[in-house]
Amino acid sequence: MADSPDTPDALFHRGVELFNRGEFFDAHEVWEDLWRDCGSAERRFFQALIQAAVSAYHYRRGNETGATRLLNSGRKYMEPFRPAHRGLAIDAFWDAMAAHLAGAPAPTITLDEPRRS
Repeated sequence: MADSPDTPDALFHRGVELFNRGEFFDAHEVWEDLWRDCGSAERRFFQALIQAAVSAYHYRRGNETGATRLLNSGRKYMEPFRPAHRGLAIDAFWDAMAAHLAGAPAPTITLDEPRRS
């Protein structure tokens, strides 16, 4: 059975697609909807993704101080989910985010999906 557009997995992947297109504000909005309705076990994970998206958004708009603050808090929130969660390699993602705030291109999220047999 396929996910409907409003299931947690579908919303998570929709946010990833938006983030990867550089639509950071829109990714934040999608993940915020997911964060609002998710169970407590994953709230910090989604909060961290939201902060990553807003960090990239602020950086694009020239607010480096705000971008750095959100990068640091988001990384801290996602720490308990290391080394990977929902297919996201946590350290690599945050390292790419930090590099972006140092002038590298915006990162994209590549998920290591579980293999189906």
